[in-house]
Amino acid sequence: MEERVRMVSEHRYNINWLNAVFLLGIPVLATVAALWHGITFGIGSTEVIVFVVWYLFCGMSITAGYHRLFSHRSYSASRPVVLFYSLFGAGAFQNSIIEWCSDHRNHHKFTDSDDDPYNALRGFFWSHMGWVIMQKEDGDNDFSNVRDLQADPILAWQHRHIFLIGFIVGMVLPGAIGFAIGGLGTGIGCFIWGGLLRTVFVHHGTFLINSAAHIWGTQPYMTTNTSKDSAFLSLFTFGEGYHNFHHAFQADYRNGYKWYHWDLSKWLISALSILRLSSGLKRTPKASIEIAKLDVKYAKEAQNLLRSNDKVDMTSFETRVGTYRNSLRDSFRKLAGAKKENRSSSFDKSKDIIPRQLEELKSDIKAIKDEISSLFSDMRIAASVV
Repeated sequence: MEERVRMVSEHRYNINWLNAVFLLGIPVLATVAALWHGITFGIGSTEVIVFVVWYLFCGMSITAGYHRLFSHRSYSASRPVVLFYSLFGAGAFQNSIIEWCSDHRNHHKFTDSDDDPYNALRGFFWSHMGWVIMQKEDGDNDFSNVRDLQADPILAWQHRHIFLIGFIVGMVLPGAIGFAIGGLGTGIGCFIWGGLLRTVFVHHGTFLINSAAHIWGTQPYMTTNTSKDSAFLSLFTFGEGYHNFHHAFQADYRNGYKWYHWDLSKWLISALSILRLSSGLKRTPKASIEIAKLDVKYAKEAQNLLRSNDKVDMTSFETRVGTYRNSLRDSFRKLAGAKKENRSSSFDKSKDIIPRQLEELKSDIKAIKDEISSLFSDMRIAASVV
């Protein structure tokens, strides 16, 4: 508790009235406007389609663009894609790429400390949106951690004209499309649904990752900060809910690394790669993921064991987990090499040597995982012996 109070009091803050009025006022304005429009004109399919399209375009410009491309450099993108993210990211009204990424890099560098812009230890409201409403007295961000982004002419242009671009792309354009399709009533409806209401939904989807994804969920990959995995959050945050994985492996272009993990941003980036619009997609080696999971689970089991029996000798358990860690690393390295050779055009697949080797290596990995399960079972038995 003392540490938490110290972190809260380290900086002094003033209210940023522009941000406060915008963030608190736009949900009210959007709700009232949507009700008025529905009563006056009715809601047609055009409004719904424009809402969905702008929600996807602006939302994934934040997740796949601002976050995974620009903040973490988890892949490279063609100039048209960079421009698309810059335009529709501005329309999300979450500030420029340069400012957003500067905040986000600080979040990862200083997670859960006073220098973390959306420090979850300061409570739900602060990490959700309070940090946007309040502004430090001791100055603005100097952007020294995003010089790579400042050197990009498209990103520098977006930063200079962020409010104009955002207003045109995020508000005027959906309204203009609606007007062109269905006249005044549809134009107003698309402005409200594709502009105002959509902004609220995209805002709070992003905000929930900063707040809820640091409060509720699981920690399979690391426990040194408050980040959590939540498959539920991923359903309406374009895959950002696997947040513990992301904090453990920031450079990975995926948040949901398994094929069945709901991660629209991952699938978008993969699709762009197929179309040759993105490249250099970074993936965390499977060995690193499995070892991280092993270490976290072992630490929890060891803590439970020592809490139950503080006189137990941990040497044999430490030796076993070290052996399994090395075995996993070696087996996954061999498996990756065999898969690479299997894909090689120079390999004569009729000999069936490499496929057989692949199956053997997969069996080895399964056997190691079975031994790891036995280790944890033995630790639980030891914990029950007093």
